[in-house]
Amino acid sequence: MADSVVNWDGKWTTDWEGALAKRTERMTSSIIRETLKLMSTPGLISLGGGMPAPELFPIREFQEACRYILEHEGPQALQYSVTEGYPPLKQYLVAKMQKYGVPAEEENILIVNGSQQALDLIGKVFLNPGDTVLTDRPTYLGAIQAWSSYEARFVTVPLDDDGTRVDLMEDILKRERVKFIYSLPNFHNPAGVTLSLERRHKLVELAARYGVFIVEDDPYGELRFEGEDITPIIVLHKENTIYLSTFSKTLAPGIRLGWIVAPARVLGRLVQAKQAADLHTSIFVQMIANDICQRGFLRQHVKNIRNMYRERCAVMLSAMEKYFPPGVRWTRPQGGLFLWVILPEGTDSMELLKAALEEKVAFVPGSAFYPDGVSGKNTLRLTFSTATPEMIEEGIKRLGKAIERQLAQCKKVQ
Repeated sequence: MADSVVNWDGKWTTDWEGALAKRTERMTSSIIRETLKLMSTPGLISLGGGMPAPELFPIREFQEACRYILEHEGPQALQYSVTEGYPPLKQYLVAKMQKYGVPAEEENILIVNGSQQALDLIGKVFLNPGDTVLTDRPTYLGAIQAWSSYEARFVTVPLDDDGTRVDLMEDILKRERVKFIYSLPNFHNPAGVTLSLERRHKLVELAARYGVFIVEDDPYGELRFEGEDITPIIVLHKENTIYLSTFSKTLAPGIRLGWIVAPARVLGRLVQAKQAADLHTSIFVQMIANDICQRGFLRQHVKNIRNMYRERCAVMLSAMEKYFPPGVRWTRPQGGLFLWVILPEGTDSMELLKAALEEKVAFVPGSAFYPDGVSGKNTLRLTFSTATPEMIEEGIKRLGKAIERQLAQCKKVQ
């Protein structure tokens, strides 16, 4: 029973803070969501939010699909539906993923409200308070938020240009009772790096040896603009991997449509957890997405996205070479939306953000992507997907000025 307090007019009211569940102490706001609020600032160039390019959203295709679905499937499209997902869309996903070798069948797929809901459902189904999750260092902020609310404990492994340092995992697996390993193998968020095939094989081997399953989060896999596709982790060990993906980076994030591929005995539990959360993902949205996909639109659309991101990434890398001072390092992604910047030791990217905002450019400080919230102070994430090449050039120029100012101040303090 919640405590009560007396307010200013002498009436009793609920002590809402006292009524909150203890788990809310571990919930935090996303610095990325806060950064997005800055985008309305006149003249600000945002290199922060991890959003797809809005000019590529297929608005006409959505309009046509909405009209068609309402005309031909109106009552069904506006009715309740099954939790597992719209069967024709699941059939499309089976064929789509098999092109990448993903061993999916219709009964192994659950349609969810974006892969963020997938992360939450995995936490709900698998995590008890104090359970250990092994992640990269840094890792995706949304996963940290989702599993922190279930009172998970995080242990981490650093990254390099070939992805997760899998060679450092075994010592952790020997001494820690890890529940599962979380991996973003393709164009990592936030680091932009890709896990090599050799390391994927080693990761699967270690997970099997120590009885740990893998959560493979693959929202960016289709957005490769350099090099060859690498075998997904789930292909290497289907029964030991839960695979997540989404339409957010290929169709539009606003439709909130993703999916989980998991062994049938696991999927049933995830379905039960989803039923308790929201009954099912919007059948109307699923039908619209399926109609667009079945018309064959997505294949060429993804090529257009890749071409745009290739150009914008190249512009950003070139501008960084030109405007960033010596001592600053960064990753060189082969796809996706992000790259990772490492500043000289002693630099604080939160302080740098203040200087950058004075120059009217924004980014996301790197500490947000560390489970402890304090590591990685000399790192930051940049996004090349949403700004035009001209804006990227100017934004990096402004950020270079802010970095030079920050480094000069650090030298004075020393």
